[in-house]
Amino acid sequence: MANAFIDKLRGFQFISADDARVLEAACPPARTFPARHDLIREGDKPGPLFLVLDGWACRYKLLHDGTRQILAFLMPGDFCDMHMSILNEMDHSIATLTTARVSMIPRVQLDALLDARPGIVRAFWWVQLVDEGTLRAQIVSMGRRRSIERVAHLMCELYIRMRNIGIADHDRADLPLTQIVLGDALGLTPVHVNRVLGRLRTLGIMELSGGVLTISDPPRLALIAGFDDNYLHRRLRIAA
Repeated sequence: MANAFIDKLRGFQFISADDARVLEAACPPARTFPARHDLIREGDKPGPLFLVLDGWACRYKLLHDGTRQILAFLMPGDFCDMHMSILNEMDHSIATLTTARVSMIPRVQLDALLDARPGIVRAFWWVQLVDEGTLRAQIVSMGRRRSIERVAHLMCELYIRMRNIGIADHDRADLPLTQIVLGDALGLTPVHVNRVLGRLRTLGIMELSGGVLTISDPPRLALIAGFDDNYLHRRLRIAA
């Protein structure tokens, strides 16, 4: 099932019915991987294009002291490392965070697809630009935002992304990310993340409990974060 992937591309670029059929045909049957499984590691030779159809994954780098920095979260419809094949080795790792269904498009097949389908190429460009914008937003958070602003900004971003692919409902969404994982993405300790989440809960703004994110006061959360979703560059915005 490539529908999550195609639906995401359609949020950025018109995809014809013919291109959609070609995309679906290009996606091999998905494999199911357990949580905390490395799909590819830093230093490996670049492989296929990884396409997340269900579940959550992330890009990350390990530091020399064994600590981890999460660079990006991947949710259904996301793909990664479209251009890595031009390099000799991976400069980061990709791992599942939950049980995940992942389709892997061979590089030869992907290159042939992009050569023949300019509409698909434009859609891929949009996604790559959004990925870069998301990384820039993370750099700003890590460098300039206070801890409560970092947490609030990430919650806003993940919520909007989940709304845009239809896996969030009103003020609630399943967010199966532990405080350890959030700390690895935000440059904070799990204890600090817990403290910030507790403060946001006490203020009646949001709560993350049992893997469920509930945003009670979206305007206030966005205000704390200084959140502006322009970097997500979604042409067909579902969540304003």
